Amino acid sequence: MAEAKLSAAFRPAHALPHPMANPGYGKRDAPYQLPRTAHDFAHLPPREAAVAAYIDRLPGGADISVKTLAKTLPYGQCALRTALNNLQRAGHLRRGREHLADSGSPRWITRTWFSRTARDDDWWASFTRGDVQREQPDRPAPTRSRAYILLAALGRTTPALSLPAAACAELAPLLTEWFARGATDDQVLQALTAGLPTPVHSPAALVRTRLTSKLPPEPTPAPRPPLRVLECAKCGTPGRPEALPGGICGACRGEAAPRPSTPLASSTVRAHAAAARAAMVDRRERPRP
Repeated sequence: MAEAKLSAAFRPAHALPHPMANPGYGKRDAPYQLPRTAHDFAHLPPREAAVAAYIDRLPGGADISVKTLAKTLPYGQCALRTALNNLQRAGHLRRGREHLADSGSPRWITRTWFSRTARDDDWWASFTRGDVQREQPDRPAPTRSRAYILLAALGRTTPALSLPAAACAELAPLLTEWFARGATDDQVLQALTAGLPTPVHSPAALVRTRLTSKLPPEPTPAPRPPLRVLECAKCGTPGRPEALPGGICGACRGEAAPRPSTPLASSTVRAHAAAARAAMVDRRERPRP
């Protein structure tokens, strides 16, 4: 709560809105973040918590460069650069490049992604591949499927379509396919209850027929995720996410880079080959004991 109050006090009430970046740049919100709470950044030092709380409340596309933030927050550019690097190590921020799929352009766009929910390196690596999924809260699985529950409740609003338990269990797989294709409960109810004949002689047979004949088409394939490359928080060198633990490359962590092997000169290679041939000839001509 303290960092939220501090971030709100950074800009007076009469101040202009925070500047926006050029189209296509600026803050990008990471997907599937948890709801905002008063303790989102309590694990961070006060300065980093205040900066993170301020960025968290900025809209997408806001300019969060060091120079722009220094004009708004009570910190200098060096302090803000350090704070942003610390937020990257804590899993709240990543910088990188992104190429929009099917854009027809070879140009890569610089991105800065922010996540209120701290993410580990494995999550950011999955994010660059485009295969992150929404986290499901831990709760017991329902004893009956969504399809079964909807079919069992049909008779409450449409008495002519009252179904026994055995029919609900038998028809549930057909309705599950509707949900797999993106149909909503309202769309299903409209398809099953609109224009009913009078009387309905066999509710189960009618529901089966409509579930089969009115099945929605398969959804179009999702667009390919954009190509992304993350950058080191210190030197800005792009690299594979698994090679940037905490957003820092091996060179900036002080790890020695593997020494490249030096290729032999062509004259040395020829000399070694000639020596090998001479040794073979000498072994052949040497008299046997």
